[in-house]
Amino acid sequence: MKYVQINAYSGGWADSIIFKKHRELIARDDESWVFWARGNLEQDEHMQCIASYPEVCVDVLQTRLDGKPGFHSKGITRRLLAKLDEIDPDVVHLHLLLGYYINIEMLFNWLASHRCKVVWTLHDCWAFTGHCIYFTYVKCTQWKTRCAACTSCPQKRTYPETLAGDGAVRWSFDQKKRLFTMLPPERVQLITPSQWLADLVMQSFLGKYDVKVVHNTINADVFKPTPSDFRERYDIGERFMVLGVASKWSKRKGLPDFVHLAKELDSNRFAVVLVGLNDKQIEQVQSEVSTAVALGKTGTVQELAEVYTAADVFFNPTNEDNYPTVNLEAEACGTRVVSYDTGGCRETLRRTDSHVVGNVCEALEIILALHERTDMAS
Repeated sequence: MKYVQINAYSGGWADSIIFKKHRELIARDDESWVFWARGNLEQDEHMQCIASYPEVCVDVLQTRLDGKPGFHSKGITRRLLAKLDEIDPDVVHLHLLLGYYINIEMLFNWLASHRCKVVWTLHDCWAFTGHCIYFTYVKCTQWKTRCAACTSCPQKRTYPETLAGDGAVRWSFDQKKRLFTMLPPERVQLITPSQWLADLVMQSFLGKYDVKVVHNTINADVFKPTPSDFRERYDIGERFMVLGVASKWSKRKGLPDFVHLAKELDSNRFAVVLVGLNDKQIEQVQSEVSTAVALGKTGTVQELAEVYTAADVFFNPTNEDNYPTVNLEAEACGTRVVSYDTGGCRETLRRTDSHVVGNVCEALEIILALHERTDMAS
């Protein structure tokens, strides 16, 4: 079997999902290829970056101006389709198509003319909206009918950010609906990491296709209880450590709520640690909560496992998410989780002492109760 996977980048969760699949296929003596647009992973005949940095930048600029993500990058797409012609794949497995690297019209016209089976893992909601990747935070439901048809799109200034108006949003919705539904149902298998996203897909124009839920996994060889001197290095001592981790902190990821929580906790008994902040955010957090440990990204995933292990509780205040692997990573390292009950967050929790909550006040109550329970146990 000839199996091709396509994604926007080679880093992050791609290793535990895409390249894990690639290795499994090779182990079964199948032929496997992975193509991506951004990332410095070592390349060979079967693993290739198909875009250059300048090409991606041009797509970013065009999208910023016209509000039509996924309808540029014709040169990159021609090169990719030439490779697909040469491979003649049995299966084309799509992952993130949003990422300033692919022309979805050219790609889906090619798929429609080919015999291959199409597997498409949806990692967010972009495939069935006119612009945004998530809509729960702004409570928008126009994706069920036609985006920006009734009221103005509230998220044009969010990723993929554009200066264009609602006309571009309506155009993108109509074109995506046309292209993404042109393949017959028997040739398409949609996959979502969470039941939450699967339920949304079935309410969208993609509802004609079969949807299978396959939960994302993490590398259990890395994310496991990993003792270290993290507490000593940051003078945490015996205080109850409340940890937050994000690859990119923002309001959507709940940074303001985490800061609010930190202000409510007694710094003599609690230590608040935030990982993944940029320089500006580190300065902001330290100015608002001087006792907080505000850090950038860890150097390695092994270091991240050490931080998870050092924590008493992991707090995830995300306002929008699909199936956050940070929850999985924390639990795998032996740390209980308190997470907002958004998206597929509830589906990620396995420990009986992990909790989902509705807001920061509920999170504070749970964390105080966990601390009290820990004190009593000791």
